[in-house]
Amino acid sequence: MNQSAARQYQQNSVLTATPAELTLMLYKGLVKFLKIALLELDQNNLQGIHINLIKSQDIIEELLCTLNMNISVSENMASMYQYMLERLIEANLKKDRAIIEELLGFAEEFRDTWSQAMKGA
Repeated sequence: MNQSAARQYQQNSVLTATPAELTLMLYKGLVKFLKIALLELDQNNLQGIHINLIKSQDIIEELLCTLNMNISVSENMASMYQYMLERLIEANLKKDRAIIEELLGFAEEFRDTWSQAMKGA
């Protein structure tokens, strides 16, 4: 019953979130899955690494799809997201810690910047 309530709460959070809040949720999810991929790498769990890097790719693809290209910064963000997608694929093929850590740094920076922008708005 407790898990069911938590799942319902999470679903309601997504359904009632503003676009800005949804973007922050995506960034937080990206950070989470990249960190889990690093933990799985430590345990040499190839399937766990793969699953979490694919989840990270899915988030980046969602961020790409939701960019408003009428805003000037969106072009730069699209390029950055595309770079991150390519690096995620490479990290998944090579199981490369350095690439995952690089992407985690970007994801944390995006999350923190977005969070600050939301507070300022």
